[in-house]
Amino acid sequence: MGRAIVVGAGLGGLAAAIALERRGWEVTVLERRAEPGEVGAGIALWPNGLAALDELGLGAAVRAEGTVEGDGGIRDARGRWLTRTDAATLRRRLGDGIVVLDRPVLHGRLAAAAPTVETDAAVRAVEPGDDATPAVVHDVRGRTWTADLVVAADGLRSTVRGALRPPAVPRPTGRTAFRLVADHDLGSGGETWGHGDLVGLAPLPGGRTYLWAVVRTGDVPSQALADPEPALAWLRTRFAAWHRPIPAVLDAAGDVAIHPLADLAPLPSWHHGRVALLGDAAHAMTPNLGQGASQAFLDAVVLAEEAGADGSGLARYEARRAPTARLLARRSRRAGQVAGWRSLVAVALRDALLAALPDDAAPAALGRLLAAERVALPAGAVR
Repeated sequence: MGRAIVVGAGLGGLAAAIALERRGWEVTVLERRAEPGEVGAGIALWPNGLAALDELGLGAAVRAEGTVEGDGGIRDARGRWLTRTDAATLRRRLGDGIVVLDRPVLHGRLAAAAPTVETDAAVRAVEPGDDATPAVVHDVRGRTWTADLVVAADGLRSTVRGALRPPAVPRPTGRTAFRLVADHDLGSGGETWGHGDLVGLAPLPGGRTYLWAVVRTGDVPSQALADPEPALAWLRTRFAAWHRPIPAVLDAAGDVAIHPLADLAPLPSWHHGRVALLGDAAHAMTPNLGQGASQAFLDAVVLAEEAGADGSGLARYEARRAPTARLLARRSRRAGQVAGWRSLVAVALRDALLAALPDDAAPAALGRLLAAERVALPAGAVR
C-alpha cells in the first residue's frame, strides 16, 4: 500500500493508524500535543465498538481491562425505576455486553499497538491532492509530509476539516458534562433523569464507579465551569437530594473532567481529494447514546478496508459509514434534549411513557439502531 498521515493521536486516530498499518500502509501519526494521552474518567464500549476492536486485534485485551456492565435502566431523581435493562437480554439482542473501563487505559492499549506518534506536530495547512497528486501536510515546525492518504482524526474542532470546509463549525448544546471516578463499589448502574439534569453510573474495575452528570450550562457557576475543585463541591450540593448512591459516589470522588457539550451538523462530504475525515472530525455527536468512540473505531476499520494508495475508495468509505453515523448523531442529540426537559408537565409525561414501556423495549430499540452496522464489517465480525 502507500503512505498515510493520521492527524490526531486520540482514540479514533490511533485506531485508524492501527487499521491502516495492519493492511500494509506506512503510517505516521501527527499530534499537536507534547504528550499524547487521554484525560477524563471512564468510557463505555458497546458491542459494535468492541467488534471493531476485534478487527484491530485489541478486543480481547480491552474486555480484560474492563468491567461488563450489569443490569441497568433509567430512574427518576427519587430512585424509582422508570425502565429496566436486563444485561442478559441486552447481550442476546446485541451479541455482546457493554464494557466499561478507564478512558486512559483504553488509550494506552491503542497507543501500544499504534505506530510511533510525532508530537509537537500541529498541522498548519493541508494540500488535499487529487487522483494524480499526493496530499501534502504542513506542520508548525516547518516540516512537510507527503501522503497518499491523510486521515483527519483531530476532533470536533478539526484543523484539517477547517482548512477544507471552513463553514463546518460545532453546534453548542447549552449543556455541560462532568465526568469523574470514585472509590465506590457500585450495585446497579444506569442513568437518572431529573428536571433538566442527568446523572449516569457505571461500574469500573477495582470496586470503583464512573459517574457522569449533564446539566444546563447556564445553571453552573463560572468557577465550577473552570476549576475541578469548585465543580465537585457544586455537584455535591446540586445532587445531594438525589437517590442513593449518587451523593455517596460524589463524596468519594476525586478529580472532575469538565466538558461543554457540542456536536456537528451533518457535513456535505467526509472526504476531499485524498483527505478523509474520521470520528468527531466527521460526525461529532453528544454522548447520550454512548457511541462516539465506537463510531470512530468503525470508521477506522472501514476506511482501512476501502482506501487505496491511488486516492480511491474514500467515497465508498463514506457511503458505508455516513448513514448510520448521521442517524446516531441525530438520535443522540434528541435523546439529550428529552433527558434535559425541565417542564413539570413534560417531565411527568416523559417519565410515564418510560414507565409504560416493557423491559425489553430498550434492548430491542438499540438492536434495531445498530443493526445497520452489521454490514459495515467483514462477515462474522459482529457476533
